[in-house]
Amino acid sequence: MQTNFSPEQLTDPKLEEAERILRRCVHCGLCTAVCSTYVVLGDERDSPRGRIYLIKDMLENDRPASAEVQHHVDRCLSCLSCMTTCPGGVDYMHLVDIARVHIKETGSRSFADRFVRSVLAKVVPYPERFRFALKLAPMGRPFLKIMRRMKLDAFAAMVELAPDRIPTAPKYEGPGTAQSDMRRRARVILLAGCAQQVLRPDINDATIRLLARRGVEVVVAAGAGCCGALVHHMGREEEALSQARRNVDAWIKEIEREPVDAIIINASGCGTTVKDYAHMLRHDEAYAQKARQITDLTKDVTEFIVDYDLGPPKRYSSLRVAYHSACSMQHGQRITEEPKELLSKAGYTVSEVPEGHICCGSAGVYNILQSEIATTLRDRKVGNIRKAKPDLVATGNIGCITHLEKGMDLPIAHTVELLDWAYGGPVPRGLEKLRSFVSDVPEPERYVSDDFLYDADMTGRPD
Repeated sequence: MQTNFSPEQLTDPKLEEAERILRRCVHCGLCTAVCSTYVVLGDERDSPRGRIYLIKDMLENDRPASAEVQHHVDRCLSCLSCMTTCPGGVDYMHLVDIARVHIKETGSRSFADRFVRSVLAKVVPYPERFRFALKLAPMGRPFLKIMRRMKLDAFAAMVELAPDRIPTAPKYEGPGTAQSDMRRRARVILLAGCAQQVLRPDINDATIRLLARRGVEVVVAAGAGCCGALVHHMGREEEALSQARRNVDAWIKEIEREPVDAIIINASGCGTTVKDYAHMLRHDEAYAQKARQITDLTKDVTEFIVDYDLGPPKRYSSLRVAYHSACSMQHGQRITEEPKELLSKAGYTVSEVPEGHICCGSAGVYNILQSEIATTLRDRKVGNIRKAKPDLVATGNIGCITHLEKGMDLPIAHTVELLDWAYGGPVPRGLEKLRSFVSDVPEPERYVSDDFLYDADMTGRPD
C-alpha cells in the first residue's frame, strides 16, 4: 500500500510503525472472509481492509478521529483472525492499537460512553472492586427494560452478564507458593489475573493442583495484578503501560530471588498481552530488556504442560468435548493443537467446532460495549457448537466462558479444569450432572495426603 506520511510525521515512532505496517497491505481482501464483524455486518468498513483505509486516512492527514472512524474501529473485536490469514504479514494488531490511542486522545464520545469505559477501566482490573460491583449488579435487573428503552445498552449488558451468584474465594488466594511434595521438576510464576479470580477462581485452583501434582512449584508473585489488556484495547495507553510495568517489576523481583522456568498464563486474552510486553515497552529504556525477558518466559498453561508427562489419567471418561479455541489462543498466540492433544490424552473425546475461526463475541469487554454484535456472534457460535453434538464445551479463556454460558445450556469449563478432573481433581463447577459419565481408575489402597503445601503471604496484594 502506498503511503503519504511526511518526513516530519515519520519522526514519531508510532507513525513510523504505522507506515511500516500499512505498506505491507496489498489490498487482497482475504481478510474479509475471516473477519467476524464483516461476516455478520457485511460492511467493508467493518473489515480489516476497510478499517486499514480509515486508519491510514486519519493518521496521514493528522486529523482528529471522526465519528465514522471511531464507530468502525470500536466495532473491531481484535480477534486477529485476519492476521492468521493475511499472506502479506500485515501487523493489524499493532496498527489498530495505534488507532485506538489516537481515537482516545482526539475523538469525542458521549458522556454515557465515557462513563461506561471509565467504570470498566477502574473496576474490572481490581478484584475487590470487581467483586463488590458484581454483588450490586442484581439490583439493576428490574430496570433492564428501561435501560434498553433508554439506549443504555452497555449498562444493561453489564447487568445481564453478571453471575447470579458470586463464587467463593479461591482455595489458594493471594501471593504465595504452592510447593510440591515430589522432587521439584520446575518452578513457575502464575498470573492470578483480575476478572478470572473473581468470576471463576476454580481455574487458578485447578492450575495449581495440576502443576504441583507433577512436581512443579507454583508462585503467585506479590504486587502482580491485571495484565493491562482491558485498558490497552480502549486506547488508554498510559494505564496499560503502568499495569505492564507493575507486573514486570513483580516478576523480575521474584526471578531475581530464584530463577523460574516459565511464567504461566491460564487466560489466553491475558497471555496475548503479556507476550506483547516486549513490544509495548520497547521504547522504555528502563523496562525494554526486562520486558523482553518476561515475554520470552511467558507460556499458556497448555503450552507448558504439554511438555510434561502427566502420566495416565486417574479417571475414565466417555464425555464428548467440543473444544472452542479462543481467538486470543489460536490467532493471538497461534496455539491450536496443544489443548486438544492434552484433552485427548486425558481420556476425553474431542470434537472440532465448525467455523472455529469466527469469534464468539466476548473479546474482553466487547460484549458490554458492543452488546448487539456480541450477542449475534454468540448465537452463531452456540449454533456451531451444537453441530458438534458435545456433552460439554472446553476453552482456555475466562471471557469466552462467561459470555458463552449466558447463551447456551451446555456446561462449559476451562481446559485446565477438565485436565485436573481427569488427573485426580474435583468435578469442575457446573459439571456435577456429568459425574456419572466419569469413573475412577482402580488403584491399590493407600493414603495420599495433599500433594503440596501453600504458603500464603497476603502482602502486596492489589486491591
